[in-house]
Amino acid sequence: MSKPWILLTPSTRGISHSLLHHLLRTTPSTLPILATARCPNLPPSYPKSDRLHVVNLDVKDESTIQSAAEQASKLFPPKTHHLHLALTLPGILLTPPEKSISQVTEPNLLETLRVNTLGPVLLMKHFSPFLPKKSTNIEPVKGLPPHATWLSVSARVGSTTDNRLGGWYSYRLSKSALNSAIKTLDLELSQKSASKSIAVGYHPGTVKTDLSRDFWDGVPDEKLFSPDDAAQKLWNVIANLNTTQRGKIWDWKGEEVPP
Repeated sequence: MSKPWILLTPSTRGISHSLLHHLLRTTPSTLPILATARCPNLPPSYPKSDRLHVVNLDVKDESTIQSAAEQASKLFPPKTHHLHLALTLPGILLTPPEKSISQVTEPNLLETLRVNTLGPVLLMKHFSPFLPKKSTNIEPVKGLPPHATWLSVSARVGSTTDNRLGGWYSYRLSKSALNSAIKTLDLELSQKSASKSIAVGYHPGTVKTDLSRDFWDGVPDEKLFSPDDAAQKLWNVIANLNTTQRGKIWDWKGEEVPP
C-alpha cells in the first residue's frame, strides 16, 4: 500500500501559514508534510513537528524547485509513497493594478507572470509526477479526499466570462493563464491517474494579507476573511470535492468560477 504525504508551498505567511497550522491540527499525526520557505529564517510562529519537513523553494528559481523535488524523492520514495495533497499558493499583486492598457509596464507584467503563472506551472512540472498513477495502490486517509488532489490558488479575476469591469491587466492575465494550466494538468492526470488524482483551482476571496491590503476598505466585513478563516474555508471546499468536479476553479463558497 502506497504511503501518502502532503505538499504545502509556500508556508510562512498569510493563508498558507494558517493552512500549515490547520494541517498539523486536523490530519493524522502519521501523515508527513513537506512545506517550503523562500528564506531560512522562519517566523517565530512557525510550528515544530516531527512530521513536518521544511525545504527551501523560490518559485522564481526553477533550480530551487527541482532541488526541493529531489529532497522530496529522498524523503518519500515514489516506489513506496505518493503525493496525496498538493496545496500551491504562490501569488503577488503589484499595486496599483492597471486601470488602462496604457499603464501596463513590462517589468510589472513579467514579475506578475513569473510568480503567479510560471512558478505554479514549474511546481506542476516537478511535483505532479509524485501524484498516484493508475497502478498505485492507495487507501482512504481519514480527513482527506479519497483521491489525490492538486490545488492551485487562483482568483476570480482570471475568469474571462466573469470579466465585467476590465483593468487589472497583469494580475488578470496571470490568473487566466494559470486557470488554463490547471485544466491542462487535470486532463493529463485523467490519462495517467484516472480517478486517483485530480487538479483544481481555488479562489479564496479577499483575505486580510499583504497582497490585498490596499483593497480592504472596499470589502464588506462578511466578505473580508482572516487567514485562519480563509484556510478553514479552503479546507471545507477541498474536502468535499469529487472527481466530477475536476479541472475547474472553485470559490470559497464551493461554487464554480466560470471559465
